[in-house]
Amino acid sequence: MSDLLLHPAWPLLIAAVLVRVLPRRPGQLLSLIAPVLALAGGLTLTDGTLVTAPLMTFELELLRVDRLTTAFGVVFAVAALLSVIYGLATQPIGERGVALAYAGAAMGVIYAGDLLTLFLFWELKAVTSSFVVLSRRTHRSNRAGMRYLFFHIAGGKLLLGGLIVQYQTTGSLTFTAFESGVAGWLVLAAFALSAGVPPLHAWLKDAYPTASVAGTVFLSAFTTKAAVYALIRGFPGSQVLLYLGVIMATYGVLYAILENDIRRLLSYHIISQVGFMVTAVGIGTETALNGATAHAFAHILYKGLLLMGMGAVLYATGRSRASDLGGILNRMRSVAVLYMIGAVSISSVPLFSGFVSKELIPYAAGQEELAWLVIALKVVSVGTFLSTGLKLPYATFIGTRGLGPATEDGTDRVVVKPVPVSMYVAMGGAAALNIAIGLYPPLLYDLMPTEITRAPYALGPVVEKVQLLVMTVLGFWLLFAMLGSKAKINLDLDWLYRRLPVLISAHRAERTLARADTPASARTRAVTSTRTGGRAVLARVFEPPEDDTPDVVATWTLGGVLLATAALLLIVSLL
Repeated sequence: MSDLLLHPAWPLLIAAVLVRVLPRRPGQLLSLIAPVLALAGGLTLTDGTLVTAPLMTFELELLRVDRLTTAFGVVFAVAALLSVIYGLATQPIGERGVALAYAGAAMGVIYAGDLLTLFLFWELKAVTSSFVVLSRRTHRSNRAGMRYLFFHIAGGKLLLGGLIVQYQTTGSLTFTAFESGVAGWLVLAAFALSAGVPPLHAWLKDAYPTASVAGTVFLSAFTTKAAVYALIRGFPGSQVLLYLGVIMATYGVLYAILENDIRRLLSYHIISQVGFMVTAVGIGTETALNGATAHAFAHILYKGLLLMGMGAVLYATGRSRASDLGGILNRMRSVAVLYMIGAVSISSVPLFSGFVSKELIPYAAGQEELAWLVIALKVVSVGTFLSTGLKLPYATFIGTRGLGPATEDGTDRVVVKPVPVSMYVAMGGAAALNIAIGLYPPLLYDLMPTEITRAPYALGPVVEKVQLLVMTVLGFWLLFAMLGSKAKINLDLDWLYRRLPVLISAHRAERTLARADTPASARTRAVTSTRTGGRAVLARVFEPPEDDTPDVVATWTLGGVLLATAALLLIVSLL
């Protein structure tokens, strides 16, 4: 039971409570110490550690440790530390507390050995991450946060249904690979929703760009990567994941190329890069699962760095559209350099982390003679470099077509606020890790579930990658007029639940008004009244308010009730 005290979730969850009551400075110090303690606990726990506890007729596995959990636990702790540092100067106490709780819940998911423990931490993760979005307290973040909550609560219910069926079928709640059946499909749907698999992806690009600059960095690290961990644990070699992953990778990169909002563009790339990981899980070999784990590890570092860089731009200029930026390179040179380290990392440039992590996945596909898959992943990689390594930094820092950064009223002087030192420290730490992994791959490979024998810097892969990168730069130069940032909004599948219900309701309202001159029966009046109430609900949930006051106040009561209700339903169903 002493091993349970080393559980990496405890420091984060305890700190989440204490930072709400401590003075500002001690609270900041505690929020820095908590991820360090979580990292120490994850490295101290040895492979094979298992802590169980009885609950009625169940034997819960509260803590299970193997090489897979250690890899994810280490990077989650590092991500929490970097995210806390990044938000020291900008994150309110309430948001910092809920963000630490979110990180702790994600840790709980990683180390859960049974489905009941997994479910409880999964729901806590859903609620706390929703509050991270809501904490910005604008009408956009409020709407997006509530939609985010609805999506993930629905995913939690799928997980609940799956574990109930699994227990009834097998009599066990141990979290292992699922067999084909109803339980497996329900749980797979829950994990796929949390991973952002299209068409269940819109919550991600909807919510992440509306959170605060520090909140978005937290969000990018945990939700989708916890889902990737769960897929590796529960569905290795599932053929459907191979095809879903390719769809994710392609869909995300296409929308990223078209996107104008700097943080939404990077959110689409989360979908695309997680698609690589899902594809690797679908391949299911040891090399592929190592690739999924390594890519998840490195992706947390370089995607966090990319969002930190664009968050710094948003903080300094007040603008988030690439078409409204440009010409700020001399004022934000350090931010641009640090951002480019993340950009070349995600683009798999040799000597950076992405080259030694992501390239394992097409290598694994080649080992299984899946030539079509290797080609598809290489093409997506070209799109990644095109959008994050060329288009976005050019439009943000160099381009001249945009309106430039925000200006003071009545003057022509460009205003670029100074970026807090804590942001530079966090970006510098993430950049150093991406470079270190690229220069010395064993830092990453030694943490993987199984031994990696591939030599990443063999001549063939390096030459091939350099050729692809050079041709991508040439293509960007030749097609610059077509690929440059444009002031437009792209419709995605979230239109179906954000605008379509409102349009249908408005159409019905017009038909009702057209019949208003005719005498109405009691039944007609009742139906009309019901529709009027329904339109009011739709307008409240889906349409933005006229001011910045959130219609739904984020409270811990709401989250507590939702979590308690889900737990009660589970226990009653099992009994």
